[in-house]
Amino acid sequence: MLSADRHEVAVLALPHAMAYEIGLPDQFLGNARDAEGRRLYRVRVATVDGGPVPTSAGFSLLPEHDASVLETAQTVVVPGILGTSAMTDGTIPDELADLLRRTARHARMVSICTGAFVLAAAGLLDGRPATTHWVHSPAFGRLFPRVDLDADVLFVDDGDVLTSAGNAAGIDLLLHVVRRDHGSEVASRVARRSVVAPWREGGQSQFIERPLPDPGDVGTAATRAWALERLGEPLTLADLAAHARMSVRTFTRRFREETGLSATRWLVQQRVALARRLLESTDVPVERVAEQAGFGTTASMRQHLHAAIGVAPLAYRRTFRGPAAHPM
Repeated sequence: MLSADRHEVAVLALPHAMAYEIGLPDQFLGNARDAEGRRLYRVRVATVDGGPVPTSAGFSLLPEHDASVLETAQTVVVPGILGTSAMTDGTIPDELADLLRRTARHARMVSICTGAFVLAAAGLLDGRPATTHWVHSPAFGRLFPRVDLDADVLFVDDGDVLTSAGNAAGIDLLLHVVRRDHGSEVASRVARRSVVAPWREGGQSQFIERPLPDPGDVGTAATRAWALERLGEPLTLADLAAHARMSVRTFTRRFREETGLSATRWLVQQRVALARRLLESTDVPVERVAEQAGFGTTASMRQHLHAAIGVAPLAYRRTFRGPAAHPM
């Protein structure tokens, strides 16, 4: 949890920044309030010299601040960029790289979409996990081989450096920041105010363009429906392949072609979804929820639920069922 004072956020708008993304931090961090209605973050937009910069939307942005606001910022958000040397040859001006490296010594660094190219060009992602928009991930991988790129996820939280995929995933990441700082109740209020989901299932793979399976192929839909009726059972990849009457290798390939996910990951997502429904709508003790959702143990469910949505089972139940929820 952060202190009672407002958390200082600086949004660094660089030349050819994605216009939509420049406003996201104010919308989702700037609107975060505590139970008494007090704002929890102060968000200020800056350019390096305080002058105007062209944006991706065909207009120039004239901010009220220059890079001096980064000196006191506790979180710095770098929106995505369109083109520029960061994306073509993996470089940024030396003075910008120095600014970012100095800022990273005292501030949490956040990038949205192709803003990850800027952080990587400054050397802030070397040896760390990160993500960016899937369209640009091949180029990112070539330019920055020292970064542990995961092009499948919506965002990556590596403590003091956080990166997101496309601009909508920037919303997911900013809500995650609020949830991490102030809990799921505050984040859910922000999400409801903006009429967006507090979190989304899955990763970028579900949005990646890929060839459709051959219409003559036998698909995996029937096996997915079969598995959904048996989530409480210890299903294995071999069980799923056997039901589909395929080899494990063929089933694995077909499953990913149709869903964009591995069968194992898909199964975990369905179990998390079932656990959430049970926590929201029933008074079943947490131990039984873990069993019915197929996690086996409370510890396993807690780990998967926290990884998926950032909260523990009891905290999730309290948020969505209130004080009348079952104490277990």
